[in-house]
Amino acid sequence: MESSVHQPTTANGSNAPRPPAVAPTLTSTVPREFVHRAAIAEVFLTGCAGVDETHFSLTAQWPRAHAFFTADGGTRHDPLLAAETIRQTGLFLAHTELNVPMGHHFLLQEMEFTTHEDRLEIGNAPTDLTIAAACVILDHRERRFAFRMDITIRRGDETVASGGGRFTCIPPGLYRRMRGRRGSTADPLPVVLPTRAEPYDVGRETPRDVVLSPTARRDRWVLNPDLRHATLFDHPCDHIPGMVLVEAARQAAYGTLRPRRARPSRVAVTFHRYAELDSPCTIDVTAARAEPGRPADGLTTEVTGTQDGEPVFTCTLADAAVRLRPTVAA
Repeated sequence: MESSVHQPTTANGSNAPRPPAVAPTLTSTVPREFVHRAAIAEVFLTGCAGVDETHFSLTAQWPRAHAFFTADGGTRHDPLLAAETIRQTGLFLAHTELNVPMGHHFLLQEMEFTTHEDRLEIGNAPTDLTIAAACVILDHRERRFAFRMDITIRRGDETVASGGGRFTCIPPGLYRRMRGRRGSTADPLPVVLPTRAEPYDVGRETPRDVVLSPTARRDRWVLNPDLRHATLFDHPCDHIPGMVLVEAARQAAYGTLRPRRARPSRVAVTFHRYAELDSPCTIDVTAARAEPGRPADGLTTEVTGTQDGEPVFTCTLADAAVRLRPTVAA
């Protein structure tokens, strides 16, 4: 958002001091409501201009010292910032360019992203970005709207990330009928879960960022996020947000395989259903294989989430350098 600064005329009619020839550019975030965030500090998009009906040019900024999306002791941006940027871009374009009314609910059905590890360093100023986005309408009915969005995120002349997602938008009444008794944000979590994992064991630095509890099996975990987490639960929700599930997949892969770094550069996730608040969700690392043509220590890891006997999500994380820890009894 840009604005020119003008000096007002004084009460006696004389002109106030003239502004400079080039007025300074004032930048702010887009309205938080358009990206479904409660905290302004969690809004990364700063502006948007349409190229044509389906292509858009946006600006964004990644902070240097985010409370959650940080890595390597604050020297590099967390690759999951790309996932959150995809989420925010999809919501923003839906409301502002694709005529999805405020109050509609969004189902993020698929997301994938690729980041460039050597371009995620944090400099001496916040990271300013440009985003090229393309949208394709998949379904446009009175009570259902679906679209696919792909973006490229650039930092200056370099691409730092790319990816996209598939979104479905439904009106409030249909959402309430679909969710039934689980469509309330006031319901407490009635299950008693074990103690969360130690941060070091799942690639995090602080206990509040851990979203898993260990089980007797090294490749199986139980979803157990802190529902008061300021970033992961920025606003009341009647289910576990998709970004929490992506983080759970990353932590499960790290905790099972103990990689030297917890930042896979490529992630693809499919969400099959909502992860509910009132039932345990099991997170399993189902496969880990070397990728053809990649270094010997690079793996592709598959993680699944299951709740009440039904699949919740499937996630593939690639290019994480790993070092297997000794096998333990199941």
